[in-house]
Amino acid sequence: QVQLVESGGGLVQTGGSLRLSCAASGSIFSINAMGWYRQAPGKRRELVSGITSVGITRYADSVKGRFTISRDNAKNTVYLQMNSLKPEDTAVYYCGADRSDYVALSGMDYWGKGTLVTVSS
Repeated sequence: QVQLVESGGGLVQTGGSLRLSCAASGSIFSINAMGWYRQAPGKRRELVSGITSVGITRYADSVKGRFTISRDNAKNTVYLQMNSLKPEDTAVYYCGADRSDYVALSGMDYWGKGTLVTVSS
């Protein structure tokens, strides 16, 4: 089993920055791709960004140029640096990990509990 714990969410102003972290534990040998998804009330969960085991990245069009995903395999941790935040970025952000090495739009095999990001204007 894989456990994922997110941290770093909070309240920021429009134009501000925030860095999310996700630490993985358990059967981490089964993890390949990792990513961040977000969900606002009444909306579907959507892919924000993902990264494969070899560093190939994928971003939603809405965050390209503003967000950067990275991972530190020595710490079993994935990060999401969010800059130039907008109110539309407000959502619960979920960390995901997948047994495949593909960042899928639909989701992943394992999920964290989520961390809330609120961008005020």
